[in-house]
Amino acid sequence: MPETFDLILKGGEVVNQDGRGLRDLAIRDGKIAGIGLFSADQAAETIDATGLTILPGVIDTQVHFREPGLTHKEDLETGSRAAVMGGVTAVFEMPNTNPLTTSAETLAAKVAAGHHRMHCDFAFFVGGTAENVDDIPELERLPGAAGIKVFIGSSTGNLLVEDDYNLERILKKLWRRASFHCEDEPRLRERMNLRVPGDPSSHPVWRDPIAALKATERLVTLARKHGKRVHVLHISTAEEIRYLAHHKDVATAEATPHHLTLVAPDCYKRLGTYAQMNPPVRDAAHQTIIWEGVRTGVIDILGSDHAPHTHEEKHHAYPGSHSGMTGVQTLVCTMLDHVAKGRLTLERFVDLTSAGPARLFNIAAKGRIAEGYDADLTIVDLKRRQVIRNDWIASRCGWTPYDGVEVQGWAVGTIIRGKRVMWEGEIATPSQGEAVRFGETLRG
Repeated sequence: MPETFDLILKGGEVVNQDGRGLRDLAIRDGKIAGIGLFSADQAAETIDATGLTILPGVIDTQVHFREPGLTHKEDLETGSRAAVMGGVTAVFEMPNTNPLTTSAETLAAKVAAGHHRMHCDFAFFVGGTAENVDDIPELERLPGAAGIKVFIGSSTGNLLVEDDYNLERILKKLWRRASFHCEDEPRLRERMNLRVPGDPSSHPVWRDPIAALKATERLVTLARKHGKRVHVLHISTAEEIRYLAHHKDVATAEATPHHLTLVAPDCYKRLGTYAQMNPPVRDAAHQTIIWEGVRTGVIDILGSDHAPHTHEEKHHAYPGSHSGMTGVQTLVCTMLDHVAKGRLTLERFVDLTSAGPARLFNIAAKGRIAEGYDADLTIVDLKRRQVIRNDWIASRCGWTPYDGVEVQGWAVGTIIRGKRVMWEGEIATPSQGEAVRFGETLRG
């Protein structure tokens, strides 16, 4: 009697650890159960993937879904809906909500709020502060915790740890890899007078490359002193790439699609405050070196830094306007367009968005298309050309900086633990998101 499966994807090009090739995938009980050649009568459901490319599920390790407290911008349901619409199968959400995610209770509340309400799988960072230092060894190992996140430079929320004394206290307590927003707060305060009212192009003048480099240098020095693993988020400067190339034993690094795609001063002329981010989008000289960091491996993963604000909040005159833009829904398509243009190989994209996150954060049973792993798949049409439109954006704020931009490469399907969650722009399965598991947080 032939072996039976829940789902077979037939005829697609599969990209996994042994390269690219035409293969069928068989799924049973939410797991990859076979890779090879199967007949349609071996499964309850078959998807014809002819002409499509099947990637390991894309994991976005930096999103801000604003719940609780700021749900007029986004919540866990709308943010995760945007994620799966764009082909993302799991997200790591940030702690700068209201209340802040800094305790076992606030983390547990988020995990409960996301369970079977979010459309994708999820984990939540816990904010590291001067007040919860002693709790960090427990907090970073709780179920659903992606680890500790520390803001060395100020951004949305109230989680700033700007001084080396408290930064060192936090580092001493860490067991897992922790993530850091690196901008030097004293330098940002000193340079506030360089902000030009009404001119968002002065944003990268105020939050200059030295501010980013100084914070990164401070962090890496302390991490090396205490033998800790650190992850530097949203690299925006050439200087950081050159510095981190010599410190890969302790520091990993993330790039964002907007720092690899948008460029100053054009983005500020075209988008105004809608291009305003922390750290800022900079000129082509910095972008060129960040791309070099992608090619040489200094950059380990991609994260969207999805940080939605309403039109009203973005329309305030600079510097009263809010920093942040949407990104989770456009991560896949904008980066596949770079693949189509020859700036990035498809295999490198997979490493940056699935294998890389699994490796850095020790994610259990995700990040590969291999037997026994969760059947998380991002199914794309590499030849499809599509114009990104605001009305496609599922985020509550309803806008994207890429409105009107044509890309080549599009996510046509999102499968999570064997369930077809999104197919051809439609939600296909009610929300069934569950907490991502990590090697350090497994229970039982």
